[in-house]
Amino acid sequence: MSTRTDPATPDRGPVRTCVGCRGVAPRNVLVRLVLDRTSTTGARVDPGRSEPGRGAWLHPSRECLDLARRRRAVPRALRAAGPVDLTAVQAWFDQHDA
Repeated sequence: MSTRTDPATPDRGPVRTCVGCRGVAPRNVLVRLVLDRTSTTGARVDPGRSEPGRGAWLHPSRECLDLARRRRAVPRALRAAGPVDLTAVQAWFDQHDA
């Protein structure tokens, strides 16, 4: 019987689900998105992963961002009232593209 605390599987910390590909990964390898407090319709990357409020998690890959956009998963994950502008998130991905 294997559990999360089994010594054979080291604890990697909290895990989150990517809203793009729906894959599960440790939160330290994912990017957290939050609603921008200065704009009621925009989202931005939370670099410290510690801003208050709901967050949406993504793998740092353009494919996951495109999947999340196509599935309209970010507004749903953030529980936004309407569409969410991902321009700032797209700019962050353009800047940090690996």
